[in-house]
Amino acid sequence: MPELPQLAGVPTVSGPFTATVPRQLVHRAAVAETLITGWRRTGTDQFRVAAQWPRAHPVHVSSDRTAYEPLLVTETVRQSGTLLAHTEYQVPLGYRFVLQELHVTTRPDCLGVGPVPAEPDVAVQIFDVRHRSGRVAAFRLSAAVTVDHTQVATAYFAASWTSEPVYRRLRGGRTAADVTALTPPPGLSPAEVDRTVPADVVLAQPDRAGRWQLRADTAHPVFFDHPLDHVPGMLLLEAARQAVQVMGGGKRVPASYQARFDRYAELDRPTWIEAEWGADGELQVAGIQGDSAVFACRVGTVAY
Repeated sequence: MPELPQLAGVPTVSGPFTATVPRQLVHRAAVAETLITGWRRTGTDQFRVAAQWPRAHPVHVSSDRTAYEPLLVTETVRQSGTLLAHTEYQVPLGYRFVLQELHVTTRPDCLGVGPVPAEPDVAVQIFDVRHRSGRVAAFRLSAAVTVDHTQVATAYFAASWTSEPVYRRLRGGRTAADVTALTPPPGLSPAEVDRTVPADVVLAQPDRAGRWQLRADTAHPVFFDHPLDHVPGMLLLEAARQAVQVMGGGKRVPASYQARFDRYAELDRPTWIEAEWGADGELQVAGIQGDSAVFACRVGTVAY
């Protein structure tokens, strides 16, 4: 992939924006999945990022097209951090993004879909920047997301970047080309998880209460926007969202996620999603492969 100097002419936000940033800067293959429209620096390690949210989306807008999902906020913040890593912190485009921790808190009552696409403003603070061999190797990010002068969410993540050779060693040489994903087992009905088509259901029929096999369909155009050698974090978060729908009987929706990604979830091994209500009213969700946890998430919910 080309290095950043070849992208020096990319415009930043300074006035009306009419197009998305280059999709490579946010690690997307599809322009349709690229949410960011521009950015500008506002201070030391401080930035404003502009985005646009579509009024309809298979997994990030409610099935009745009335509400934006909190995971759309999550994806917007992820894209913001990836964009800034490449454009402002000189992380080469070929480096791999590794998400370790993610928190997002939203106001579902402020995430309604309006008559035109929403244009969120993301105020970003970068901190705890770490270097390796003269390059930025990791940082933490906090963000406040505003739509029409109303703050609708706050978010935080910790991530690192690694070169392709180092990533290949970490992955034991596994690549998207040589990993054969398991065939997705039969899923729940779309209505049980507030989806309209079976292909968007990521939980299989339960083998017991509160436990489902993850359906990792590598042909899915959103979760597998481009070939991957592992289960993406956004798919695990969507599994947590769908677990809320099932465990809440369709009467509760997610408002916040606090997630930790412990290790890569492999596509050629079953991933089990286990969920139970905590004493604090949050849904405790875990992703399990074999005897090890790959993912843990606390989901705060509100009545639907």
